[in-house]
Amino acid sequence: MNFLRNLGWCVGLAIILYIWIQLPWWGLLVLLGVFALWMLLTRRGQQAASITAVGISTLKQRLGSSAVVVIGIAGVVGVLVALLAMSEGYADTLRRTGSDDTAIVMRGGSASEVMSVLDHDSTVVIPQAAGIARDAQGKPLASPEIVVAANLPVRGGGPDEEGSVQVRGVGEQAWGVRPELKIVAGRKFQPGMRELVVGTGAQRQFANLQPGRQVKLGSQVWTVVGVFAAGNAFDSEVWGDADTVADTYRHGGSRSAVTVKLSDPKAFSSFNAALAADPRLAVEADTTGNYFSKQSEGTSKIIRVIGISVGLIMAIGAMFGALNTMFAAVAARAREIATLRAIGFRGLPVVVAILLETMLLALLGGLLGGLLAWLIFNGYTASTMAAGSVGQLSFAFKVSPELLLSGLKWALAIGFVGGFFPAIRAAQLPVTTALRES
Repeated sequence: MNFLRNLGWCVGLAIILYIWIQLPWWGLLVLLGVFALWMLLTRRGQQAASITAVGISTLKQRLGSSAVVVIGIAGVVGVLVALLAMSEGYADTLRRTGSDDTAIVMRGGSASEVMSVLDHDSTVVIPQAAGIARDAQGKPLASPEIVVAANLPVRGGGPDEEGSVQVRGVGEQAWGVRPELKIVAGRKFQPGMRELVVGTGAQRQFANLQPGRQVKLGSQVWTVVGVFAAGNAFDSEVWGDADTVADTYRHGGSRSAVTVKLSDPKAFSSFNAALAADPRLAVEADTTGNYFSKQSEGTSKIIRVIGISVGLIMAIGAMFGALNTMFAAVAARAREIATLRAIGFRGLPVVVAILLETMLLALLGGLLGGLLAWLIFNGYTASTMAAGSVGQLSFAFKVSPELLLSGLKWALAIGFVGGFFPAIRAAQLPVTTALRES
C-alpha cells in the first residue's frame, strides 16, 4: 500500500513539474496572483504565512546547510542557462542571416549550398524570373554564387593547426542582394583578381586575415583587401570573385546557388511559380529566412538536448541536497511543528510553509545562477566545427530573458521536489509522537 501511495506521489509530481516547466510567463503571474490571494484571504493561507515567517527567521541558524542548497541550485541553473544560451546564440545568428524578401535557388533535392551544383545556363535563366527586384540600372538583383570549403591556419594555434572556412565566390550584385553587409576596413575585391574580403568572425578565428596579408586558397596565393560585417552567419565567411574562385577550385561555369532580392516578400510565390513552370530548370527555391532557420535546427536541438541532459543530472544531485537539508530542518523543528498543530494549525499550512521555505532558497540559487550565466556568457563568442551548409560558424552566446525565466522555473522545480517529501512527513507525523521524540 505504501508503495502504491509513493508511486502515486511520484507520478503526480512528474505531471506537476511538466506543467510548471511549460507554463508561459503570464501563466506564472496568474498562478502567483491566485496563490497570493489564498495566502491573504483564507485562514489556512494566513496560517501558512505565519509558519513560513517563523521558518525564514531561523535560516541564519542553518546558514551552512541552506548555503549548500543555494549553491547547488545556482550551479544547475548556471550550467543549464549557459548551454541553452549557446543553442540560442547559434540559432539566432542563422535566423538573422536570412529574410523574407530574399530567396535562394538551388538544384532540386539539395539540402544546402555546398551540396548544390547549378550549370551555367541555369544561372543565366534564373535572374530573368518574375518577382526579382532591380537596381538603379534596371539589372535584376540576382547573385550566382559558388561556395567551397578551404583550410586556413587557426589564430593562436600551432603551425600545423588549421580550421575549415567557407569561401563564397560572388559577383557585383551580391552587395545589392545583401545591403546589411558593410565594409568596415579596407575595400571590396576587384573582379578577376585574387583578392578577398573577410568577415569579422572569420578574422577573429583565423590567422593572417588582416588587410594587406596573403593567404593560400587551393593552390593560389590570395591577398586580403578588406573586412566586412553583416551581424549574421556571413561574418564567418571569406568572399572573393566568383569566376576566380571557380577557376581556382576547377568548377568551370557552374555555381552552387543563386540568391535573389525579391521586389516584395509577397512576390516569392510568383517567383517560385515561374521557376517551376520553366522546363529548362530543375531547381528548388526557398526564402533565405526559411532556408537558414532549417540549417540551424539540427545543431540547436543537439545542443539543447545536451544542455537539458546535463541539467537533469545536476538537478538530481541538487534535489538530494535539498531533501537532506529540509529533512534535517523538519527533524530539528519537530516540537515546534507539533505544538503548532496541537493549537489548531492544520497539515496543509505546514506543507505550504516548508515548501515556501525550500523554494525561497531555490529562488535565491536560481537568481544567482542566472546572474552568473549572464555576466560570464552573454555575448561570449564561440565557433562551431565545420558542418552542414554554414561551415565553421562564429556566433555569440545569447542569454535572453526567456532563458533566465526557464532557469528560474527549473530552480523552483528543484526546490519544490526537495521540500515536498519533508513537508509531507512533517504534516503526517502524529502530534504525540513528534512531542515525545523531541
